[in-house]
Amino acid sequence: MAVTFTNPILPGFNPDPSICRVGKDYYIATSTFEWYPGVQIHHSTDLVNWRLIRRPLERPEQLDMRGNPDSCGIWAPCLSHAQGRFWLIYTDMKRYEGHFKDGLNYLVSAPSIEGPWSDPVFLNASGFDPSLFHDDDGRHWLLNLKWDYRQAAGPDRFGGIVLQEYDIEAQALTGPIHTIFAGTDMKLTEGPHLYRRDGWYHLLVAEGGTGYGHAVTMARSRSITGPYELHPDNPVLTSRGDEGLALQRAGHADLIDTPAGETWLVHLCGRPLPGTQRSPLGRETALQRARWDDAGWLRLATGGNAPAAELAAPNGAPPRPPAREERHAFDTATLPMAFQWLRTPYPERLFSLTERPGYLRLFGRQSPGSWFEQALVARRRDAFVCAAETTLEFAPEDYQQCAGLIAYYNRFKFHYLAVTRDASGQRVLTILSCADNWPSGDLDFPLASPVVLDEATPLRLGLTMDGASLRFRYAEGTGEWQPIGPTLDAGMLSDEGAGRAHGYFTGTFLGMAAHDISGRGLPADFSAFRYIRSDADAAGNDSLRG
Repeated sequence: MAVTFTNPILPGFNPDPSICRVGKDYYIATSTFEWYPGVQIHHSTDLVNWRLIRRPLERPEQLDMRGNPDSCGIWAPCLSHAQGRFWLIYTDMKRYEGHFKDGLNYLVSAPSIEGPWSDPVFLNASGFDPSLFHDDDGRHWLLNLKWDYRQAAGPDRFGGIVLQEYDIEAQALTGPIHTIFAGTDMKLTEGPHLYRRDGWYHLLVAEGGTGYGHAVTMARSRSITGPYELHPDNPVLTSRGDEGLALQRAGHADLIDTPAGETWLVHLCGRPLPGTQRSPLGRETALQRARWDDAGWLRLATGGNAPAAELAAPNGAPPRPPAREERHAFDTATLPMAFQWLRTPYPERLFSLTERPGYLRLFGRQSPGSWFEQALVARRRDAFVCAAETTLEFAPEDYQQCAGLIAYYNRFKFHYLAVTRDASGQRVLTILSCADNWPSGDLDFPLASPVVLDEATPLRLGLTMDGASLRFRYAEGTGEWQPIGPTLDAGMLSDEGAGRAHGYFTGTFLGMAAHDISGRGLPADFSAFRYIRSDADAAGNDSLRG
């Protein structure tokens, strides 16, 4: 009986995959948007089981996203290997809405995946989704979408794929800029990658937008600068028009060959909650087996162009399920790999693991949703049924200071179980929600009466998420867990939950936060964080439910 694996291979917010292979080692880079450090790199030796090993953009010289709007920051990195080095191209998007997009494209490199990663080389700012192609003749080429601000809102702002040579020695682009591909009738042409095979240059692009019309199309040419002829059966991969598929939004792909010569395709996907178009886990990464037909065109090995949720594993590699439970005691000097923070390259302003050993100390900074300096440390939600718990010691001085457990998507979408002070000066536990209130950003207070707390007792805070529902709970000291507040909408913590014409691009994060809008920087101490995944995502009973 064949060993199978189930997509996605990178569950939770891991979009825009770029894959490369060095010997028997595979690496996937994915977008991180406003979350710091920038770019997630996972490693595998079998294409099925992956481990997060590095986030290379970790210094102010490489990345500073303070002031970047929601879902800006790191867009669509491209990871490659040539001449004994790893090359990482990325966009730092500074503006998303309106006619203009300010996307700054950079290149860093390293002798190994662990680094050291270089300071960045600025490339251009003509558009986003840059990709570096290393040709067989030793030349190197940069591709990216060219943005056309002159057009009315819509797909015509995607002005085609451009190509320019990159001189590695001079660390500069050189020569003419070629527009090599205008796209198909699906439009919204982005995410380019080039491959050389059997005398052809194969161009792979994403089209149709990153929502439910997303797709992968291809074209090829004998010359790198074109003209490119379209694949006879575009799109090569898509979920559009089939709501019954488990994997929706399929697109933004990359190709890799195994040492045995098999071709596999990694791609972006989303798994909406049943009966909805809301994907609170964000855009994820899936894997499809591909083949080259007799005419030299790429096709899915399963036939057709729909993404498969389950496939035979490469070389029969058995998938290893993630640990059901993760515990973090904050007993090291560095933040556990599971966690990230927002925007700033100066984390010492936000938190410390050494000021009080055994605790993660957050320094209260700007308000929830700040684009500059927000003390929020969180990890991805990567299961439909999951739970999170933390233990907090915090003595607020007034209502402008709060700290607690947060389920966060962006500044307009979060649920926050927070300790603060009420009008009479009592230490209380309350819920602050911003339930998709764009553009007003109005704050909801779904708890009718805040819970009055003991002044000194540590507080345990918890939440359980089951599909589109979220319930908070709390316990004082070693006491029993007590439910607090109503069932909240967890589905709106998603790209599609945006109350606006556009979507966003990230996913739900669960973590710890401290805010002090008085500017006094009052600290909050967290002694532990626990994350539990459920195996009963689709049906059945589970201890997290109920």
